[in-house]
Amino acid sequence: MPVNPSNAQVVLSGMNTEVKRTGAGSRELTGWRRSGLLLRILGAGLLWATAGLHLDLYLTGYRTIPTIGWLFLLQVIVGIGLGALVLVTGNRLVAAAGALFALSTLGGYLLSVQFGLFGFREVRTTAGIVAGLLEILAFAVLAAYAAMAGVPSLGGRTRAVPARLAWLGVAGTCVLAAALTGGALAGAGVASARAQFPSGGLRTEQIGGVIVLANAGGRTLYWFAPDTSSKSVCNGSCAVYWPPVKGPVKAGAGVPGTLGTIRRTDGSIQATYNGHPLYIYIGDSGPGQAHGNNLNLNGGLWHEVVVVS
Repeated sequence: MPVNPSNAQVVLSGMNTEVKRTGAGSRELTGWRRSGLLLRILGAGLLWATAGLHLDLYLTGYRTIPTIGWLFLLQVIVGIGLGALVLVTGNRLVAAAGALFALSTLGGYLLSVQFGLFGFREVRTTAGIVAGLLEILAFAVLAAYAAMAGVPSLGGRTRAVPARLAWLGVAGTCVLAAALTGGALAGAGVASARAQFPSGGLRTEQIGGVIVLANAGGRTLYWFAPDTSSKSVCNGSCAVYWPPVKGPVKAGAGVPGTLGTIRRTDGSIQATYNGHPLYIYIGDSGPGQAHGNNLNLNGGLWHEVVVVS
């Protein structure tokens, strides 16, 4: 049996004994420390990246959505704070908290996409998909770091070793999260379109003493100041948050004005009212709401369509 299996060097000095790790053991310890530092940096960066995306979404429209708006702001604050704590302290409990925070944020997004949350149903957007992927990665990295346990080594020092069962759990959770994300997002487009554009003619709703134009489901309709009577300039991500009303549409009983259509840049047909291309706003979850009125977003002002008899 080898006398020094841990490859340690023993130095005697008077009555004291000093144990130093040399050779392969020292290199292994250094490697694990570097791996841990790399995971900390990656984890903090991913938390900050998701916080940045949520801040952008908050500023570009979500701040006007009841409950959801301040939840987005809370995600930004907590994400930045946890990222800083992970990087500075290196505490594995803090890393575990960051991993659970990323997973819970993803869970909230998937619930909102699939079923709705606090009266608001999320739509599928590029920003949302990117945020979801970053949250899965943040969970994987931070959970992996938290799963690195310290065990005593010869001489009283510690070295980081992976808890294999915990790592298997992390990997399984990541696979499950990715599968749930893909499944939820795959069906989000069809369900969202059916909810936003029910069949039937346009009608009117009274909101705050003002008669406004609404679709068949009672959702308030909006017009965008930069548009012209023949062209919509709300495309790309703008059209995700302000879905164009598909034309042609019919006016219900008691709806005055002139209805028409324009052709959008993607070739689809959009309905117009009195020369204004029509939109709904994803921040409105039902009849009687006009959270998009007078917002200055996506390059211009948005207004509810007021109906004048």
